[in-house]
Amino acid sequence: MARKRSIALAAGTVAALTALALTAVPSATARETNRSGPGNVFVYRVPTHTAADAQTLTGAGFDLLEHRRGDALFVLGDARDGTRLRLLGFAPEVEQTMPDPAQAPLRLRPKSGQLPAGDPNETYDGGYHTVNAHYAHLDHVASQHPDLATVVTYGQSWRRQNGRPGGYDLKAVCITKRTGSDCALSPNSAKPRFFLMSQIHAREITTGEVSWRWIDHLTGGYGSDQDVTALLDSTEIWVVPIANPDGVDIVQQGGDNPLHQRKNADDSNGSGCDFTGQIGVDLNRNAGTHWGGLGTSTDPCSEVYLGPQADSEIENTALEGLFRNLYPAVRGPGDTDPAPADTRGIMITLHSDASMVIFPWAHDHTVHTGNDAALRALADKLGTLTDYQSGQAGEILYDAAGGTDDWVYDKLGTASFTVEVGDSDSRGCSGFTPAYSCQDSYFWPKMKPALMYAATHARAPYTTTATDD
Repeated sequence: MARKRSIALAAGTVAALTALALTAVPSATARETNRSGPGNVFVYRVPTHTAADAQTLTGAGFDLLEHRRGDALFVLGDARDGTRLRLLGFAPEVEQTMPDPAQAPLRLRPKSGQLPAGDPNETYDGGYHTVNAHYAHLDHVASQHPDLATVVTYGQSWRRQNGRPGGYDLKAVCITKRTGSDCALSPNSAKPRFFLMSQIHAREITTGEVSWRWIDHLTGGYGSDQDVTALLDSTEIWVVPIANPDGVDIVQQGGDNPLHQRKNADDSNGSGCDFTGQIGVDLNRNAGTHWGGLGTSTDPCSEVYLGPQADSEIENTALEGLFRNLYPAVRGPGDTDPAPADTRGIMITLHSDASMVIFPWAHDHTVHTGNDAALRALADKLGTLTDYQSGQAGEILYDAAGGTDDWVYDKLGTASFTVEVGDSDSRGCSGFTPAYSCQDSYFWPKMKPALMYAATHARAPYTTTATDD
């Protein structure tokens, strides 16, 4: 049975909300009331006063964005969400008005199913690349640089596995100067490995473009760029440009007005979500590490729906299988058990748009890993290179359990980071769908030195200190 979006609140919060409702319902602001369309959505700036406010917003079913400015968090929603925020005692302000994504025409997919593969120039919203374009790009790079690039299919998306239209394979590329058993799916590799992934949250479309440029920088620079050549001679670089292709397929159907899909396309747990919710499971809350903790929801229509059980989603189990094939498990089970100092490898998952570098633990910022000093040192250096804030998630954003970076560190001991690609300089490149021109003019010049630094430290990340260059 389809389930409508529910609001799961603690008893005390419900009582407080009821008391407020009996007195007076706060009215929408003029900006909300005078919106140009009946379904426009807003980015609300929500001042907070305690760390628990983030969990209150999550528990109430709000679409809490990966963004913070001082003590203010940001919520995506319509005018009704603005009213609900006021009923909970918050004072939201409209930061940005966005057109109604539900009104966007579905411009891309023919009735027969997904688009035919093979065109790396297939784009939407001014130049952002579709899933098929990303996959065609991988194939093109491998054909042009067979000594450097190897494409690996590591699984299937939920739609594809279940025979739904528009499903995709899950693909990665390994880039290195091939010798011997390089790029083999074995954790006992001759070279250290640096892993970059993007768009596990589908609507964060800048992240896929960073991965695209990273691939081109490496394959195009070998033999002519001294740093790239040295890196590929010594290190395997793995890239998953689209970790959530079903979700990205939904996003790209909006054409020049991309849809705001965050989660995957798994609607088996509830398909009756209204305008303010969406189908699917949040893959970055579903990983089997501290599953069900802070920053998650059991409401299938919530943007942070954790799924029916840990690792219930095929996109996650396939990705975790790839990680296990690339990195040996070297860490004990306790939260404070350290990975050995000589552990090799780094994983970075790209998100947007908080302008932050985050490291484990994300599930609880009051608990530190056994490799905290080295992780902080690396994150601080990456933050310096990008002009981003660095810290554990709950220290600088909010706690969130069941994420990719926590899983990789927890289960394998590999140094793991989330980089929130954002507009730290207020250049007009903020949000999920900044002008495509921001990719080359702003984001890539910011991210390239950070990725090169991280990749060159994959050989010994836990020897990094605060004084390292």
